[in-house]
Amino acid sequence: MVDYDVKDLSLAEKGKLRIEWAGMHMPVLRLIRERFEKEKPLRGKRISACLHVTTETANLMLTLKAGGAQLALCASNPLSTQDDVAACLVKEYRIPVFAIKGEDRETYYEHVNRALDIRPNITLDDGGDLVSTIHSSRQELLDEIIAGTEETTTGVIRFRSMEREGVLRYPIIAVNDAKTKHLFDNRYGTGQSTIDGILRATNVLLAGKTFVVAGYGWCGKGIARRAQGMGASVVVTEVDPLKALEAVMDGYRVMPMREAAKIGDIFVTVTGDINVIREEHFKLMKDGAILANSGHFNVEIDIPALERLAKRRRRIREYVDEYTLDNRRRLYLLGEGRLINLAAAEGHPASVMDMSFANQALCAEYIAQHGSELKPGVYPVPEHIDREVARLKLESMGVEIDSLTPEQEEYLKSWEAGT
Repeated sequence: MVDYDVKDLSLAEKGKLRIEWAGMHMPVLRLIRERFEKEKPLRGKRISACLHVTTETANLMLTLKAGGAQLALCASNPLSTQDDVAACLVKEYRIPVFAIKGEDRETYYEHVNRALDIRPNITLDDGGDLVSTIHSSRQELLDEIIAGTEETTTGVIRFRSMEREGVLRYPIIAVNDAKTKHLFDNRYGTGQSTIDGILRATNVLLAGKTFVVAGYGWCGKGIARRAQGMGASVVVTEVDPLKALEAVMDGYRVMPMREAAKIGDIFVTVTGDINVIREEHFKLMKDGAILANSGHFNVEIDIPALERLAKRRRRIREYVDEYTLDNRRRLYLLGEGRLINLAAAEGHPASVMDMSFANQALCAEYIAQHGSELKPGVYPVPEHIDREVARLKLESMGVEIDSLTPEQEEYLKSWEAGT
C-alpha cells in the first residue's frame, strides 16, 4: 500500500464512480492521457501537487501517472477535499494522497510536507503553499526541482512578488494566466460554482436580492453575470478604475464597499487581497446579510473582527455560521470564509477544468523537456500549448474553424499594402 493520510478508504468505490463521471466531461485531458500512455514523457520525474482534491484533479493525476510520473498529492485548502476521491486515488490507483476535508492548520501543513517527501522534480501548486513551504523550510529540495506550475491568481501574485524581491529560486509557469484557463475557468467555472456553493449552503432565492461582488477580475465578472441572470441586482466594488469602468459599462452599479455594505443582501469577495470586508462594513450591514468568499485564502473577509463584534455565534446550517452583533443584527458567514464553491459544493464543472488541467499536464511535459533552460522567474504558458488546448477543446465539441489562406498569411506579414 502506498503512503497516505485520507479520511476513509471504504469511500473509494463511490469516489471511483464520480471520477469516471468527471472524466466523461474532460475529453481534452483524455486525449492527452492517451498520448502520454504511449510516449511516457514524464518517465522518471517526481511530481508533488498541492491542488484541490476533487474528481477533476483525480483525472489530472491519472494523466500524469499515465505519462510515467511518480506522484504525491495534498490539498490546497483545508475544506476543498472530496474524501471519497482521496480514498479512490489511494486504494484504486496507488497514488499517495494526504488530504482530509476539514483538517486543521497543523495537519494541513503536515500534509504539504508529506507530499514533498518524494523530493519532487516538478511542483504543481494552487495558491502557492507548496512553493512557499519549499522556500521557507524545505530548501534542501531546491537542487532537485526543475520548475513548477501555478493554478490560481492568488499564487501567481505571490510568486511575482517573490520574483520582484529576488527570492524565487526556481521557474514557475503561470497556468492561471493561460487564455484557455482564466478566460474560461475563472469566468465560467468560478461564476457557476460560486453561485452553486451559495445556494447549496443557504437555499436562498437570488431573484430580487442585492448581490455585492467585491472584485471585477475574471472571477468577479463570471459571478456578477450569473447572479444577474438569476434575477439579482448586482453591485460591484473595485479599487482599479479600469475594472470599475468596465463594470459600469457592463451595466452594474459600482460603489465603495462602505456604501454597498448598507444595501447588500449577499456579499462575495473575489479579490485575492486581505480584509476586503472588515469591521467598519460589518457595522453597516442589514440584519440577515450573507457573507461568502471565492478567493483562494480565507482572509478577504476579516473573520477575527467579526468574531470580536459578535455577542453570540452558532452554526445554523452545515456551512452557515450565524454571528449575532450587539444590536441583535445577524450576519451569516458561509464555509468559514473559505472557497465557498469547494467548501459547500463540488467546485468547477469538469468540462471547464478540462482546459485548466490540460494546461497543467502539457506544462508538466514542457518542464520535463525544457525546464532546465529556464531561469528562476514567473513565465507565461507557451503559446503553442494554449492554442493546442483550445484546438483540442473545439475538436471535442465538434466545432470547426477557418484557416488562413496563403494569400491572407502573406498579407498579414506585409506592410506595403495600404489604402
